[in-house]
Amino acid sequence: MLDIKFVRENPDIVKQNIRNKFQDAKLPLVDEAIALDGRNREIKQEVEALRSERNKASKQIGALMGQGKREEAEQIKQEIAAKGARIDALSAEEKEVEEKLLKVMMRIPNIIDASVPIGKDDSENVEVERFGEPVVPDFEIPYHTEIMERFSGIDLDAARKVAGNGFYYLMGDIARLHSAVTAYARDFMIGRGYTYCVPPFMIRGNVVQGVMSFAEMDAMMYKIEGEDLYLIGTSEHSMIGKFIDTILEADKLPLKLTSYSPCFRKEKGAHGIEERGVYRIHQFEKQEMIVICKPEDSMKYYNEMWKNTVDFFRSMDIPVRTLECCSGDLADLKVKSVDVEAWSPRQKKYFEVGSCSNLGDAQARRLKIRVLGSDGSKYFAHTLNNTVVAPPRMLIAFLENNLQADGSIRIPAPLQPYMGGMDAIR
Repeated sequence: MLDIKFVRENPDIVKQNIRNKFQDAKLPLVDEAIALDGRNREIKQEVEALRSERNKASKQIGALMGQGKREEAEQIKQEIAAKGARIDALSAEEKEVEEKLLKVMMRIPNIIDASVPIGKDDSENVEVERFGEPVVPDFEIPYHTEIMERFSGIDLDAARKVAGNGFYYLMGDIARLHSAVTAYARDFMIGRGYTYCVPPFMIRGNVVQGVMSFAEMDAMMYKIEGEDLYLIGTSEHSMIGKFIDTILEADKLPLKLTSYSPCFRKEKGAHGIEERGVYRIHQFEKQEMIVICKPEDSMKYYNEMWKNTVDFFRSMDIPVRTLECCSGDLADLKVKSVDVEAWSPRQKKYFEVGSCSNLGDAQARRLKIRVLGSDGSKYFAHTLNNTVVAPPRMLIAFLENNLQADGSIRIPAPLQPYMGGMDAIR
C-alpha cells in the first residue's frame, strides 16, 4: 500500500505505474483516493476548529454566570451544544471516509522498480541467467507420476476418493525423498544464517489483508467457516504477520528467517488443478525464507535470497535459470520479482519451482511494521520472501534430472544423509 501523501503529490507517477501494469481499470482509484483524502483533511480541520471554539466558549460561561449574565451564558451553552452535534456528525463522516480511503488505497498497486521489464503477462518475462548445463538423456523420461508409480510412491486415485482432485498420497521411498528434501532445505538455510521457525498454519483476516492483495486473497485462501481464520497459502504469510504492529530497532536488522509449513491453495483461475500430476495442487509443503530489513538494504537481500535457491538446486545437480517477472506479472504489492525455474529433461524446457519477491514497504505499511532509527526516527521496514523449495514441484525436477537408464533414481551426495545413506532409489 502506498503512502497517501505520495499519491497526493505524485498522481501522474501512480497512474503511469498502473498503466505499466496494464490495469487501466484502476486509474480512477487515484483520483478517488485524492478526493477522499482531501475530504478527510477538511473534516479534521473543521473538527479541530470547532473544538477550539467550543473550549473558548466553555471558559466564557463561568465568567458570564459570575457576572449574573445568565441569558448570555445559556446562549453560549446552546452554541456549544450545536458545535458538539456538528463535531459528532463530522467524526462519524470522518470514520466513513477513512474506511473508504483505506479500501481504495489497498487496491492501488505498489510502485514497481525501474528495472522491471514492461510486459502484459508471464509470456513476456525475461530470462536473466542460466546455471548448470541442461541435459536430455538418450533414454525416455516418463511423466513424473509414472516414475513415482514405478516405486509405488504415489496414489492419486485414493486421494481423489478421500479429498478430490488436487491431493495425493506419497508412499515409501518417494515419501521419504519428499521429507529428505525439506529437511535438507531447512539445514541448508540454517547454514546460510537464517533462523529456523515453524509458524502457525492459520492466520486471521487482518493478517491476510496485510500480506496480499484482494485479488490474490480471493484466488488463493481457504477460509475456516465460522472463524476469523484462513489456512495459509505459504508460510510467508504468518512469518511476516509475526511482526504485526511492532517497532524494530534498526541495529538489529535484518531479520532473516526460514520456515517450514504445509500450504493450502484454491488455485482458482485459468491454470486450474491437475488431475494427473502434482505440479498444481491444493495442498503441498514448502521451505520458505523471509527477510525484514531497512529500505536501503532490500535490493541487497533480494539478490542474496534468489541466489540461495539457485545454490540449493545446483547442490543437487539440477540445472536452473532465473526469469525476471515483467510488470504485468507482478502482484500488486510487489516491487520486483524473479522466478527460479528448473530444467525438465522430459519437456525439454524450464518450469517454475520458486519465486523471490521484494515488496518494499507495502506489507509493513499495512501491518504497521516500523523501524526505530538511531536518531529516534520511525519508518516502515521492507519485507522480502523467497521459496527455498516446494517438494511437489521439486520432486518433478529431481526425479527427471536424476533418473538413470536402468530406472533407478540417483541420490546426490548432499541428500544421502537424509535418506539413510542411500545413493539411489532402486
